[in-house]
Amino acid sequence: MQSRRPKNVPAKVMTAIGLMSGTSMDGIDCALIRSDGENLVERAGFAEFAYEAAFRRRIEAALGEARSLDGADARNETLAALEAEITRRHGAAVAAFLAREGLSPDEIDLIGFHGQTVLHRPEAGFTVQLGDGAKLAEMTGIATVFDLRRNDMAHGGQGAPLVPVYHRALAQNLPHKVNPQFPVCFVNIGGISNITWVDAEGAMAAFDSGPGNALIDQWVEAKAGIAFDQGGAIASEGGIIAPIAERYLSAPYFNRNVPKSLDRADFAPLDPGEAELADGARTLAHVSAAAILKACDHLPEPPKLWIVCGGGRKNAAIMADLKTLAREKNGGAVIACDEAGFDGDAMEAEAWAYLAIRSRKGLPISFPATTGCSRPVSGGRLALPTSDLQPARKTIL
Repeated sequence: MQSRRPKNVPAKVMTAIGLMSGTSMDGIDCALIRSDGENLVERAGFAEFAYEAAFRRRIEAALGEARSLDGADARNETLAALEAEITRRHGAAVAAFLAREGLSPDEIDLIGFHGQTVLHRPEAGFTVQLGDGAKLAEMTGIATVFDLRRNDMAHGGQGAPLVPVYHRALAQNLPHKVNPQFPVCFVNIGGISNITWVDAEGAMAAFDSGPGNALIDQWVEAKAGIAFDQGGAIASEGGIIAPIAERYLSAPYFNRNVPKSLDRADFAPLDPGEAELADGARTLAHVSAAAILKACDHLPEPPKLWIVCGGGRKNAAIMADLKTLAREKNGGAVIACDEAGFDGDAMEAEAWAYLAIRSRKGLPISFPATTGCSRPVSGGRLALPTSDLQPARKTIL
């Protein structure tokens, strides 16, 4: 149920920490914002806490374990142990972040806790994020909003993407130096890429556009034993292998109606024997860029400005292809979000803080045009620290 307030009464500003461990599985992002859950957003701090290679491999192994799960709450022994460790690490990250920012827990109203996605099956009506919100609230002493995707799926949505409502708030407050021409499209290139299209009136369209960094990361890990192609340096030495690119870009996913969402495992990794290291990296970078531009087929009109966020904005090959393809499409401009004054590494974690505030206020976090839900809905569960002497869990609808 959407909250209402009398006219001319300002919305309460809340302080929230957002925690994101995304599909790249490289660590925990912590961001601090102050917001009314609507158009006011003050970004106040950010830190990254990297996972060591061995723990990253443990999460990767869990992706296989999770394929047999049949519901959002199902856990086998391996996944239960991993969930406990992920929660512990998030609690430690919050403590370290607060110390770094010179803050105490009682200065924070909420934590928005994403957890680690190990399975996303919208066609079956569930998604699995490892992370115990009630335990995190106990560890940190801060009220924690978690499990933000479930209510959307209960109303027929894909459960993703949820970041668009935050993108809309940012789009409505772009700095003058950007000279935005609408429609604007925010692009987040993480392990998977997703887009948010916003017009001048605030109408939105959003969906997962295709593979982002995940295929590239898997390729260079298998071929060279390194975690990712820093800056696109490896790709810069290679050429595009057209048949491989076309194979990926002709996948049935691109013809599916929107809204739609992806699981990291929906696109198979490139076989190590199919290409040389640099050519494979260059080809997969092109696939990431071309998949984003293919999204125009499902939008009301092509964006005039693309604002690129996430780790993929640092890959020079992806960005070069995006600029070329957008210019050829309709003369659209492509910029990294840093050029608009945003922190592209922090944006997803900021969004989870923003969503926590909206959830706490009962404001919608997903919409028919972003996830395919039947109506705008809020969502999430609230876990309160035991010191608050209130029930540990409460459903927010």
